[in-house]
Amino acid sequence: MIEKYIEELLHKKFEEPEFSDCYIVKINYNQAGKKLEVFIESDTAFTLKKSSRINKYLQFHIDEAGWLGEKYVLDVSSPGVGSPLVLHRQYQKNIGKGVEVTFLDKGRKKEEGTLLKVLEDYFVITKEVKEKIGKKKVTKQVDVEINFDEIKKTIVKISFKK
Repeated sequence: MIEKYIEELLHKKFEEPEFSDCYIVKINYNQAGKKLEVFIESDTAFTLKKSSRINKYLQFHIDEAGWLGEKYVLDVSSPGVGSPLVLHRQYQKNIGKGVEVTFLDKGRKKEEGTLLKVLEDYFVITKEVKEKIGKKKVTKQVDVEINFDEIKKTIVKISFKK
């Protein structure tokens, strides 16, 4: 139930111009440990300043309403490196970046490539494939369409290349 209240508060906060590009990725509440984790992403950079301001905003409302009592842990952050993409909006944000896709069908190999475009039901990655033509090996780019309902997870690959 607390998750619903937090979601409503955040949607109200996201109406403010400074936070209009923000969106909720996930809300976790551990009642036993009184720990509330709020994962937020934005279409631009989700900065420490934005995170801090949202944290203070939520803390004020949680304390005022007494939803979690006097002692609780509130953590507001972005999902972080290595977290799977879960929302269509996250895929859109990561066009042009390298991704690794794991499929629900365990017999299907993982696909790695650059996220090229995102449509309603599927996305397209482009990857390099080596092909033997005569005695030469030629590298060519191949586009692969992947349906959202076929994937287990998609992770953005971190690249340190320039």
